[in-house]
Amino acid sequence: MLIGEYHHNIDEKGRLIIPSKFREEIGNSFIVTRGLDGCLFVYSNLEWEKIIAKLKTLPFTKKDARTFNRFFLSGATVCEFDKQGRINIVNSLIEYADLKKECVIIGVNDRLEIWSLEKFNSLISANEDKLSDIAENLFEVDFDV
Repeated sequence: MLIGEYHHNIDEKGRLIIPSKFREEIGNSFIVTRGLDGCLFVYSNLEWEKIIAKLKTLPFTKKDARTFNRFFLSGATVCEFDKQGRINIVNSLIEYADLKKECVIIGVNDRLEIWSLEKFNSLISANEDKLSDIAENLFEVDFDV
């Protein structure tokens, strides 16, 4: 399970250090693609295969399925770590996620997300007061112990 939050700077060549904890879990070769909400998603090859299997079940006759597949798959690139533990993010993905300097790398269960600091802070600010309501809507169990 991928969890945690780390801050690293992306350099002018599009290279970003991924924390060693995450490198061990996703393997040396992995997929980076456009994520939802303006971030990038990073999947291990095993998790990527699970996503692809689900996408293959979507009917190509449905416009939403075609649109999502185009969005999600056209941005996908295979990446590997260099000797310093960095990945090289392609320009189209840097532009999509609006990565400027400081980036936030978070573990979200089966994937990593790479955020611009500004977008991540906006996401947290916009939702921190709603988390109790969100949890109540998503879960039937009571987390108060």
